[in-house]
Amino acid sequence: MPGWEIIGKEESNSLKKLFKDGGVLLAHGFNNYRKNYHVREFEQRAKKFFKSKNALAVTSGTAAIKIGLKALGVKKGDKVITQAFNFIATIEAILDLDAKPIMVNVDKTLNMCPIDLERKINSKIKAVIPVHMLGVPVELNKVCKIANKYKVPILEDNCESVGAKYKKKYLCNFGEVGVASFDHAKTITCGEGGMIFSNLKKIDKFCREYHDHGHENNSNYPRGMDTRKIYGFNYRMTELQGIVGKVQLTKINRILSENKKRYNAIKNNLSKEIEIRKIPDHSEPVYDTFIFFIKNKKQKKQIINFLYKKGVGTKNLPDAIKWHCASYWGHALPANEVNHCKKTFDILQNSIAIPILIKKNINLYKEIGKKISKLYVK
Repeated sequence: MPGWEIIGKEESNSLKKLFKDGGVLLAHGFNNYRKNYHVREFEQRAKKFFKSKNALAVTSGTAAIKIGLKALGVKKGDKVITQAFNFIATIEAILDLDAKPIMVNVDKTLNMCPIDLERKINSKIKAVIPVHMLGVPVELNKVCKIANKYKVPILEDNCESVGAKYKKKYLCNFGEVGVASFDHAKTITCGEGGMIFSNLKKIDKFCREYHDHGHENNSNYPRGMDTRKIYGFNYRMTELQGIVGKVQLTKINRILSENKKRYNAIKNNLSKEIEIRKIPDHSEPVYDTFIFFIKNKKQKKQIINFLYKKGVGTKNLPDAIKWHCASYWGHALPANEVNHCKKTFDILQNSIAIPILIKKNINLYKEIGKKISKLYVK
């Protein structure tokens, strides 16, 4: 599941070294007082690992979405499509630009439904944000085909599936912009933090300047006399986050491998009668969450109680559903958009999400699969 589970001496030693090497916590400047530029190194390593042409570290995944949307030209009054099972941060980023969120339902992948996307999209839509929820890629073939048909750019919200692949290619590389999150509950973490990926130089240039007050970082001038063409804001990652991010990135393959073992331990011991979340073809998920569907409320309660007794609990479904389903967001969305999300609401009401914790023994997940099968009645 998340990188916080295996935060240890490697991160601690790196932070100690940061202070030993000068203690510069800002990602730029103070050249004579430091030995490394950790945020810039984190970007370079992430770019290489995820095989993207450009990577920019920022303060959070939410900030990454907002900056990415600005880079795509989203402004006041523009309409942006995203999905109804999500984290509210995606909606907040749209609203913070005074743009209008347009909601589409999810299907049994629990990601954007291509059929509903086709109903909602038109050439006036400014951007589409498919969200790779809880470790599983969106059906990108279908979603990208629809968006391309209407010439609408895609911002991939990959905050919840860092490390997942589609057609053997890492997510964040299928749209004009891709964003990741490194908050404390994500695949790898540096407490808070995010990253913007783009294979387009123009997009990267705008994001790099906007997140840093408009600085062009012109090599012909010192920082204090730097040139600028746009105004920006401050969404800069600190060296504290960057150095932890570098260490966490070295652990990602271990995390993904251990996740998959525990995911399969549930799956291989679960009754075939129980419907599980659909994984799109050509996908390699993060396997940080095991989701299945159940319609009997009494059984649902029994299963959830069992999961909590075992010290595992649930992940977002149902424990944090009000922050992840647009049916609850009347404070942020107009009534017509909230009402459109009923299909998603119905699917999520019948869903249980089990967090995969790599510090938990695999035998526990085998037991969970068997016990759920016993509690389940067709």
